[in-house]
Amino acid sequence: MNIVLLGAPGAGKGTQAQRLVADYGVAHISTGDLLRAAVKGGTELGVKAKKYMDAGELVPDELVIDLVKERLDQDDAKKGFILDGFPRNTTQAVTLDSELAKMERSLDCALLVDVEPAVIVKRLSSRRTCRACGYTGTAADAVCPSCGGEMYQRDDDKPATIQNRLDVYEKSTSPLVEYYRGKGILVSVDGDRPVDEVYADVKEALGL
Repeated sequence: MNIVLLGAPGAGKGTQAQRLVADYGVAHISTGDLLRAAVKGGTELGVKAKKYMDAGELVPDELVIDLVKERLDQDDAKKGFILDGFPRNTTQAVTLDSELAKMERSLDCALLVDVEPAVIVKRLSSRRTCRACGYTGTAADAVCPSCGGEMYQRDDDKPATIQNRLDVYEKSTSPLVEYYRGKGILVSVDGDRPVDEVYADVKEALGL
């Protein structure tokens, strides 16, 4: 099972990925996590990436693909992988295909968790985070259910910011949907339903 996971911020991709990892033992490869781990570990790639991140610049495609390749070589990823947050554009997608071919591997499918933008804005803007322990809850939580701390709304979760993130996604990432549709490996599930229902559809779409 070699999958690219697609969907707008807040579509619920991470939740579905976690379930697939738990049930099928594949590697969940998040480029954000990879970058943070490489920087923290002080690896050669991490040191290079940190220069860009400290300057507030995007880490170049070549560095990100090198990190992904390094991760794909690890034992758990040989059983299968879910790529989350990469590729972000069609240039990266073409490079990924080329690098996988060199490794004599290929993608089985691109899984799109599809949710209407208005639903995402409503979903994310109702999110609240605990200042003390980081628990994520909703506007209904007056205090943190986990530690009793103060709940607040992160700037990232304010409607104007969410809309901006969705606009960026639409411009850069949504062309990937057409790229993978053209390759005949795109499968789409409706993410605007309870998590268990979405997961049942995900498994069916992947033939699991």
